[in-house]
This record gives sequence, C-alpha cells and structure tokens, in this order.
Amino acid sequence: MKISRRTFIKLSGATVAGAAVGGLGFNLSPVEVYAQNLRIKGAKETSTVCCYCSVGCGIIVHTDAKGKVINTEGDPEHPINQGALCAKGASLYQLAVNDNRLKKVRYRAPYRNRWEEVPWDWALNKIAANVKKSRDAGFMEKNAQGQTVNRTNGIASVGSAAIDNEECWLYQKFLRALGIVYLEHQARI
Repeated sequence: MKISRRTFIKLSGATVAGAAVGGLGFNLSPVEVYAQNLRIKGAKETSTVCCYCSVGCGIIVHTDAKGKVINTEGDPEHPINQGALCAKGASLYQLAVNDNRLKKVRYRAPYRNRWEEVPWDWALNKIAANVKKSRDAGFMEKNAQGQTVNRTNGIASVGSAAIDNEECWLYQKFLRALGIVYLEHQARI
C-alpha cells in the first residue's frame, strides 16, 4: 500500500482528533432537553420610557399579578433604541426592586444633622409653602419701564426628560401660571 505524505497527514489528524474527542468523554448521541418556564410567563407588559437621560429609549416593564416589577428590558419595537439599552437603562430594574431604595419621605430641617421621616401630606404642604414664600418674595408686578409683567425671579425650573410632551406641556403651563420665566428642559442641556 502506497501512502502519500498528504494522505498520511490527513489520517494522522483524523486519528488524533478522534482520540481527543473520545478521550474527553464527549457523547454525540442525541440528548433530551426540557425548556424551563420563563419568569415573565403570564406577566403584564407595559411600555414606558427610560428615565435616565433625554434620549427617550423604550423600555418594557413586566409586572406580576400584584403589580410588582419582575423584569425590565429594551423595547425592540421602539424607534429610538430598537431594544438596545445603555448600562443605566439596563439597570433600570434596580430602581423598582432595591432594598436600599427609600420608601418614605425624609426631611432634614435647617441646621439639623439628621434626617427624620415625615408624612406625605406634611411634605407636600411644606413644598407648597416654600414655593409660595419664594414666589411672593421674588414677585415683580411691573418692570423698570412700568410695563405689567407679573413674574417671579426667585424660582427657576429644569424639566425632566422622563416625561412625555403632554406632561411637559402641563408642567410648563403650571410654572408659567406661577409667573416663573426661567424654564429649561433636560433635553436641551
């Protein structure tokens, strides 16, 4: 039997490969596999917008029957991100499910060194009182030329990129009703 150098190398390579696969314990017979149940099976899907920056990436939030968030992922049908998420967007789940997240209102009085828990009603009334105090202190009815302006120079606002156009319109309408003229939006910054 005459064997060429090329045939010898092919046979040697096949023998070594066969011995390696056999020696490592590979079993090439078919294996039965079972699919595991997804944790989002039966969950309610809600589309929303990522709250971190002004890009407005689409997020799908899965909630269980009790309304608890069980998963968040990028929305593949969203025109902006098409399912892809940055590192912050990918960690959005931790906003809702996090043992370190504050669940009660905390307030630190001026010149105090510690925070204390306060009720929501008290906090909202405190915010309203502070807004009224600042508005009244900086309110200008007429400018230097005697023109009626009805504005306050003591308050400014930076809007949120996590709200949609309709919410943004309502927010700026509310601020203009207070007489605030220094309005900005995160998407422009």
